Amino acid sequence: MVNPHGGDLNWAKTKYPGEILDFSVNCNPLGTPPGVLAAAADALTRAGQYPDPGCTALRAALAQRLGCDAAEVFCGNGAAEVIFRLALAISPKTALLTAPTFSEYEAALTQVGCVCRFHRLLQAECFDLTTRILQEITSDIEVVFLCSPNNPTGRLIAQDLLMAILARCEAVGARLVVDECFLPLASDTPGLSAWVKDHPRLVVLRAFTKSYAVPALRLGYCVAAPELVERLQRWGGCWNVSGVAQAAGLACLRVPDWPQQGRALLAAARPALAAGLEKLGCIVVPGSANYLLFRLPGIEDLKERAAARGILLRSCGNYRGLSPDYYRVAVRRPAENQRLLAVLAACISKEG
Repeated sequence: MVNPHGGDLNWAKTKYPGEILDFSVNCNPLGTPPGVLAAAADALTRAGQYPDPGCTALRAALAQRLGCDAAEVFCGNGAAEVIFRLALAISPKTALLTAPTFSEYEAALTQVGCVCRFHRLLQAECFDLTTRILQEITSDIEVVFLCSPNNPTGRLIAQDLLMAILARCEAVGARLVVDECFLPLASDTPGLSAWVKDHPRLVVLRAFTKSYAVPALRLGYCVAAPELVERLQRWGGCWNVSGVAQAAGLACLRVPDWPQQGRALLAAARPALAAGLEKLGCIVVPGSANYLLFRLPGIEDLKERAAARGILLRSCGNYRGLSPDYYRVAVRRPAENQRLLAVLAACISKEG
């Protein structure tokens, strides 16, 4: 099976026999909090028990943290499962997405027969979302998917623009889904979860995956109107979140400053990495997230070259609106970032 995303370590190991540094996935550079690993290990001792199908304790803890009601929280097997359940539960005929953005929105929507329209983000505008999108939210649009910070550009959407988009969606009867999975590592703003109570057509996506570096546990969630949460619970199998993942999620919430600590590290490391990429001739999009998008004009096999030297990159040629010479790299610890730059320098030299 071809992996359209990052984290393809099995493929990378066929190219390089040694230790591989994976810059294709974007998690908190601090790694997983020790207490979370301990909670997950303890939960394994109860592997003979079914997990709570309603994620009762986790939903209550999330609601307290986010300033919403537990009835407004749905937990899923990663944010990707929540996205697919949303598509099934809403079953829209027409949707508006940006390009480029996370491909799972389109994948989920087309699976239910939805026609996707695309609002093109422009390199000349640093791929920022602007008020131009408002005129494309027409009466036949049933759902709009946005991502802040956007994947793969790392650009945040201004809150006043989000408010204007939400007002436009409400005016035409469309739902607005805002993916905030990377937000805790990019900004100290609280996000939109508390808005849902007054705006039932708003859905906010989040995940523990990135902020707490637990991608293997598959734990995402959304905040939505209680009626939609009930529909999400029906559109899929029971016990979709394992007991290990639920225990880990509760442990994550007991370390509330972990994303903030990661964000501080990123704020120091990201400018140096961006500067290093630019010195190598890369065109870098100045992002706010724990990853950077860059273009290396004319070089379309950089992923393969880097893999042969023990570095895994995210090739972005399969994103709508991006050419095959675009790449995304995680921002990791300074020493690891320096190894990345050294490998890329070798890859793009005359001998590379």
